Amino acid sequence: MGGDADEQWNNHLLSANTKVLFTELPVGWVGAWHENPKPQWIVPLSGRWYVETMDGQRVEMGTGEISFGGDQNTKANAQGHKGHVSGTVGTEPAKLMIVQLLEEKWIGTKPGDFS
Repeated sequence: MGGDADEQWNNHLLSANTKVLFTELPVGWVGAWHENPKPQWIVPLSGRWYVETMDGQRVEMGTGEISFGGDQNTKANAQGHKGHVSGTVGTEPAKLMIVQLLEEKWIGTKPGDFS
């Protein structure tokens, strides 16, 4: 990164106006159907959490498994669901770091668009 540090590999994916926040979801927490407030990268730091999308896919993630939340402006499905439902998994809180992309141009971005 600089100074006298040994060489390392870095991949700069984007430069953007961002907000970084940390959150702790308590054991048993459930986020009823909702959209991500902004396009955002979600990085679990400890604990486990899940996301279930409108097509019924459910993914559980733990420490270091990165998720991109880009479900803004979704249309309700037959059950009236928009976005996703999420919650904690297991017997410990899920501590997450979230990097929100604040510019409108990122709405509709898919994870592969960054590579």
